[in-house]
Amino acid sequence: MPPKFKRKPPRLERIFQSIDAPLFFVTFTTHGRFKILARPEIHDAFRNYCIRSQDFGIALGCFVIMPDHIHLFVQFGRASHVTLGLWMRGLKRQLHQTLVLLGESPVVLPGQKLRTFWQPGFFDHLLRNEESYAQKWDYVRENPMRARLVSDPDAWPFAGEIVSIDRV
Repeated sequence: MPPKFKRKPPRLERIFQSIDAPLFFVTFTTHGRFKILARPEIHDAFRNYCIRSQDFGIALGCFVIMPDHIHLFVQFGRASHVTLGLWMRGLKRQLHQTLVLLGESPVVLPGQKLRTFWQPGFFDHLLRNEESYAQKWDYVRENPMRARLVSDPDAWPFAGEIVSIDRV
């Protein structure tokens, strides 16, 4: 008898896509938590990818690029045919190429075969209507201050907003 595999449940993005344009809070991290992201070239590559995403009905709201991880808020328009997973793979690929151009090498941890700049997957949270985008953003934007990288979150150069996402 062949093994039976559980079907993967439908992603919330597909369920909510038909109701409202979903807004996700996403975090992804470098493999081994290596501090290779907080630099102007990564910031530029990140912004360029997110600006081009608008052509596909995808809006990047606020974001913070930390030395070893990135927080972002991304909204997919109802007409967008791109999934969050596909969009994230493209973003990681874009940043991977930029890191290679900067002379970085993908990380190999002892005892692992994986050669990459990224931890597998990403954390995503679908913000529901009652959840406050502004409150979540206020918490995220203070990350550089909590990490003692700056004394004022507005002084962190690797944060910003591509598209104003209004969630009243």
